[in-house]
Formats: sequence, C-alpha cells, structure tokens
Amino acid sequence: MEVESERVKQAWYMARFMNHFLAMEGTGVLVLDSEFRIVEISDMLCAMFECRRDDVVSSDLGDWLAGLRMDPPPFDKALLRGGAFRDRSWTWKWKGKRFSMMLDGDAMEDDGRRIGAFVIFRDVSHQVALEEQIRQSDRLKTIGQIAAGTAHEIRNPLTAMKGFIQLLGKSLSQRNMEREQEYISIVLSELERVNELVGDFLLLSKPKEIKHELIRAGMVVQEIMPMIRNEALLHNVAVKHDPKHDLKPIVADKDLLKQVFLNLAKNAIEAMPDGGTLTIREYGYPEQPDKLTIELQDTGTGIPAESLEKVFEPFYTTKQQGTGLGLSVCQRIVHDLGGRIEVESGKTGTTFRVWLPYS
Repeated sequence: MEVESERVKQAWYMARFMNHFLAMEGTGVLVLDSEFRIVEISDMLCAMFECRRDDVVSSDLGDWLAGLRMDPPPFDKALLRGGAFRDRSWTWKWKGKRFSMMLDGDAMEDDGRRIGAFVIFRDVSHQVALEEQIRQSDRLKTIGQIAAGTAHEIRNPLTAMKGFIQLLGKSLSQRNMEREQEYISIVLSELERVNELVGDFLLLSKPKEIKHELIRAGMVVQEIMPMIRNEALLHNVAVKHDPKHDLKPIVADKDLLKQVFLNLAKNAIEAMPDGGTLTIREYGYPEQPDKLTIELQDTGTGIPAESLEKVFEPFYTTKQQGTGLGLSVCQRIVHDLGGRIEVESGKTGTTFRVWLPYS
C-alpha cells in the first residue's frame, strides 16, 4: 500500500508541476504525437499564436504552421525521427510584433518505440532587444569618438570661411552686385547646414549637460504644439493632441525633450507628403506604473520592414537630403534620460513611443 500511495503522491505532484509549467510566462511547450499532431500546447504559445487550445489540439502541426504563414517553419517531422536540437534561434514576426525564441526539441520514446516529440520555446525577446541596445550604444560610442575628434577641427575652418564670406557679401552689397549677393546667401545657408551637422555630431558623441528638473511631459508637448501645427499646416496635415493631465511629473531636461518631440513630429509630418493626420497622445499604463509614454502616430505609408530595424542607426536615412542622425540623436537623448524609444509601422502608418520614467 505504501508503494501505491507513493505513486499516487508522485503522480499528483507531477500533474501539479505540469499544470504550472504549461501556464508559465516566457516558456512555451508543444507536445506532439507520432503522427505530428498536437497533443498539448501551453498558455504562452496560445497567447503568442493568438489561438485557443481546444481549437488547436489534434491538429496536424504542419498544416497549422502553414496557416500561420511560417515559411520556413522552425522545425519539421525530422524531429520525430530523432532530429533533436538545442538552443535553436528562431525569430517570428506576426501582426506587427516580433518574437525572438530559443527552441529545444527532442523525440519521446516508450520501450524503444518513438511515440512523439516535444518542443520547448523560451522567449528571449527582451534579452535580444537589450543586446541590440548594447550594440547600438557601442556603435554610437564609436561614432561619437570619431565625431569628437573631428568636429572641432571642422568647425574652426567653417568659422573662418563664414567670416570671410560675410565680408565678401558686405563688399558686394556696397557695389550693388545683387546677383552675386544671392550666391553669398546660398553659400552661407549651406555653411550653416554643415555647422548644424557638426552640432549633431557633437551631441551624438557627448550630449550637452542634462538639466535635471521636475517637469510634466504633457506641458513640454503643449509648449511645442504651435510649432508642430505650423509645420503641419505647410504639409496639409491635421494635428490631434490627446493630453492626459493626471500623469505624474518626471525628472528630465525640458529643452532636450522638446528637441526629441519636435524631431519625431517633423519626421511624422514629412512621412505624409499627400496630407494626413498626426496624433499625439499621452499615456500612463497601470501595468507599468513606473513610467509614462508620449505616442506620435502618423497616417503615412509606413516604414518598409527591411528599414524598420535600421531607423535608429546613425547615417541610415531614406530622405534625399537627410543625414541619418536625427533619430540616433533622439535615441541617445531619451536613453540618457533613462527612457527608451519604440517604433512600429504598417501600411496604415507609423507610431513612435517615447517611454520616460517617473521621478
């Protein structure tokens, strides 16, 4: 009786363990029979694939994966023939979301007979994003070191050139040479553009000293709304502002935040050459009580999938006259304020979210 009691106890504990394991966040389990049909699927995978367990169990896995447009699938029937794998990296994009997984799979046997297989999915999306952020930070650091070593050397001759061009312009004005003065204006304008580019280099390498002050992010947005609306008016873009007045204050640099929001708003407006709507929202999420977000959403044609992962890389731009530093500088500023920027895009437009921590 004792042996039977121990077996019942063991079965009870194993059942509790399996129920807990199948319900774990960040870990998914898929159990297959010898015909490659789904025997069990965990809550995490149901949530990721947006399906109901009862609708999936007994389905042929190959047909089910094909319905999810997985091409190629992360594994196939070779798993049933003993094709085990460990730490297989797999990335899947679904409805604008990106999932990064590590997979472990193996066949199951009973008395030497293969009866099925199992696959364990581990969600490493956060880890991958963190590693990418570190790589991005390293790239910015490298570019910053180059920029810091050359920016000042560029600015010195620029200052001299600007001074002599201005003297030349004054001399031409005294001689009533109006046509030549137009050329002077063009040269000065281009010199100023180069000077601004050098300024972006310096900000990328070492942002100006951040002023930590208690502010309300919504007030920062409110202060720059006239500039955003004026820019939008020139491009036939409507602006909608959805403020949330009960958000707690944050500790940040007002001027740097203005630079971030203006840059993102300008990019959004330029993404709608035929007009559209720019919506700026302020959010506070109960599930993330330590931060708020400012969201800027346009109704443009969206960012191509191959470009979406590169938008924050220095010098990457799809604009004919762009330098590719604007979003890199924004990311650097927000990162130095303890926040982060996210972007998602589709055929109906692009959304940038600036996450900022509360004080």
